[in-house]
Amino acid sequence: MSLELIPLDTAREPLSLAEQAYRELRDRLIMLEIRPGDPINDGQLAAELGIGRTPVREALKRLETDHLVISYPRRGTFATIVDITELADVSELRQLLEPLAARKAARNTSPVVKAELDSVARTIEELAASGDKPDKKALMRYDLTVHRLIYKASGNRHLEDSLIRYDNLATRIWCLVLDKVPSVTGHITEHVQLLDAIAAGEEELAARLALAHVTSFEKTIRTVL
Repeated sequence: MSLELIPLDTAREPLSLAEQAYRELRDRLIMLEIRPGDPINDGQLAAELGIGRTPVREALKRLETDHLVISYPRRGTFATIVDITELADVSELRQLLEPLAARKAARNTSPVVKAELDSVARTIEELAASGDKPDKKALMRYDLTVHRLIYKASGNRHLEDSLIRYDNLATRIWCLVLDKVPSVTGHITEHVQLLDAIAAGEEELAARLALAHVTSFEKTIRTVL
C-alpha cells in the first residue's frame, strides 16, 4: 500500500513559489532527508525545485523561525541539530494543545471534512488489516498527514500553525530514533478511534484520545532512549 501525504490545502488559493519552497524544505528537514547539521545551499535547492533563489531564501528565513535551520554570519545556513532534551518541553505543550484541537475539530467539522476524516481512518484500518509492513518513514509521513488534517479541522489558524510547528519538532525526534523503534504501525493505528470520534462530533472522547496519543508518543521515545 502506498502512503503519501494527503494534500490538505486544495480549497485554498494557489501557493506562491516561496510557500511551495517552504513546505517542501520543511518536510525534508522534518523527515531528516536533509540531515541535522547539513549545510544548506540555496542555489542547489533552487535548481532542485526549479525555482529562483529568492523564494528559497524567503523559505529559509521562515524555517529559521521554525527552528529547523540556523544561519551563521560568514558561515552559511545549516539544518539544526535535533535536540532530544526538548522532548519534555514539546510534549508538555502538545499535551495541552492537541486535545484542544481535537475537541474543536469535533465541534466544527463540516460534512466535507468529515468525509476526509473517514477516508483517512478507513485507509489506516486497511493498512492494519493487510498485514503489510510499510516503510517506517512512509508511516511517519502519514502521521504528519493525520495531525495536519486534525489541526486544519479545528478551524483556528493560530492553533493550527502552533501545533504544526510542535508536531514538526516532535517528528524530527521520532525520526532520529526510528531505527530503534520495533514498529510504528501501532502508533499510526491509534489514529482510527481519534478520527472516528472527531467525525462523530464526540468532543470529550476526541480530546482524551488525542492526549493519550501524545502521551504514548513520548513514552515510546523515552523507552528507546
